[in-house]
Amino acid sequence: MSFKKIIAIVLSVLILLSLLIFGFVRYLDTNRDIIISEAKIATGVDSQMLPIKVTNFFPKNTEKISAWISWRNAKINTQLLVKWHYVTDDIPIYDYSLTIPKKEGVANVVLAMPEGKSLPSGLYKVDILLGKKRLIKTLTFEIQ
Repeated sequence: MSFKKIIAIVLSVLILLSLLIFGFVRYLDTNRDIIISEAKIATGVDSQMLPIKVTNFFPKNTEKISAWISWRNAKINTQLLVKWHYVTDDIPIYDYSLTIPKKEGVANVVLAMPEGKSLPSGLYKVDILLGKKRLIKTLTFEIQ
């Protein structure tokens, strides 16, 4: 095989690889519906929608927990699913569907017991999914 043919093959392969990489990067960029910049478990939020008492450990008599989410670069009307799960006994608790109203913002999703009742002691997790399938973030906490 001549040197010119080898150079032509190598250049063809490099061009093909470049096109594949460019296409993959473009695919990833155009299919990013939202970036979760922060997500925290807290006792609640204040009047400016900022989390209060961020923690992963709660006392035995806890009646409500907040999952606070901050996002950016969102497509309007992107759907998030916030799934609460009691890990100790492997029990799904509560699913909340959230429609993102603007490009950047925050949301607070609360898990609350009826008045006078407390959440059971044990381990919990909160999964934040894009749509119903793509896991974006998992938060964990414990009630003692």
